Amino acid sequence: MDPLSPDQILDLDRRHVWHPFTQEQTAPPPLVAVGGDGSGVIAADGRRYVDLVSSWWVNLHGHAHPAIAGAVAEQAARLEQVIFADFTHAPAARYAARLAAELPGDLDRVFYSDDGSTAVEVALKMALQYFSNLGQPGRTRLLAFEGAYHGDTVGAMSVGRSSGYFRAWAGMLFPVDLLPYPATWIGDETVEAREAQALDALERALAADVAAVIVEPLVQGASGMRMCREGFLRAVAERVKAAGALLIFDEVMTGFGRTGSLFACRRIGVTPDMVCLSKGITGGFLPMAATVVREPIHAAFLGQEIGKAFLHGHSYTANPLGCAAALASLDLLLAEDCQARIAAIEALHRERLMAVRGRRHRIMGTIAAVDLGEDGIGSAIGAELKAWFRRHGMLMRPMGPVAYFLPPYCIAPAELHRAWDLLERFAAEHKGEAGDTGFVP
Repeated sequence: MDPLSPDQILDLDRRHVWHPFTQEQTAPPPLVAVGGDGSGVIAADGRRYVDLVSSWWVNLHGHAHPAIAGAVAEQAARLEQVIFADFTHAPAARYAARLAAELPGDLDRVFYSDDGSTAVEVALKMALQYFSNLGQPGRTRLLAFEGAYHGDTVGAMSVGRSSGYFRAWAGMLFPVDLLPYPATWIGDETVEAREAQALDALERALAADVAAVIVEPLVQGASGMRMCREGFLRAVAERVKAAGALLIFDEVMTGFGRTGSLFACRRIGVTPDMVCLSKGITGGFLPMAATVVREPIHAAFLGQEIGKAFLHGHSYTANPLGCAAALASLDLLLAEDCQARIAAIEALHRERLMAVRGRRHRIMGTIAAVDLGEDGIGSAIGAELKAWFRRHGMLMRPMGPVAYFLPPYCIAPAELHRAWDLLERFAAEHKGEAGDTGFVP
């Protein structure tokens, strides 16, 4: 096949491709990526862009990491795909066992799917059927937190209806009760009162008809890296357990080291009933997801009748290539040098964050964020900030007025310092006024 020039690629893209989360009438032409190199993406013009957002939070160890690439290539030469309803294979079995070993408590059963939205859909469907299988079909209510984002399929949209993304489909979403979320930041003196109000609301909402409560533990990602305290989540877990409902942790973004611990549930010291995983699961190489549940939940689906089974699946469930990539990524993640890099990123964030002119400065592990403008999902400053970083050879994708860094773990300290230099300079020179150009997730 003859290679395409960058202009030919852009022409074909302009005529045939529909990009996600993009107003294509006003958006500038996309960059043409031709390669990846550690923390950077190489564009067709030869310029290297430092990936400060890990390519939508999926890349853990850097682009084109040879260990993961080698594992995928080796597996591709042996078995690329097999129907998982009738077969199993070593990469899927081995990875499920390793996940279970790293997660707390009896989170021992892994259901594979293909992205974060479907991992959440699986958890919601399991929760509802679990109680039905137990002879409690009246437990159908779901509770979620205001500002949450759990994905773009119908169930995931329903529990994330308050995130601001889904107004066009409001009529098709099913009812979900929303709870206040006590987002906090460095120097926040009102957090305890807001936590008490949120726990009060949770206690009032919990009743015999509640099947599950779903939460993004420690960080609400897509709504602007809104963070809460560990103690609040421990209190949530205690109340949900006392009410007999299920607790679902959506760790699609927070999993695999992003909060400074391998999983947020480990950092908090809580064993939820279900954990949803995706994004970094394969180190950014292939789409894959997992919903990991406690063993008693799995047991409730066992019986002689097929109707009691969990009748859900995906064509590429437990794809061998994805499982091979996930195994290689986990090896890299558990290595001592990777843990040291994660700690170094957090330390550098703490060194630099408070010098940035803004408000609500916050850090959680390798995630650092600051509000540069007013509240609201529309903000001209986000588009300006994105363009500013691109001109300086860095990929930053703000969420409205929220500037954040969530880099791959291989980023060099000098690269991250330069990113903070750029953000500090931009914030010092900008008025930070909110506009109406739209959310840039």
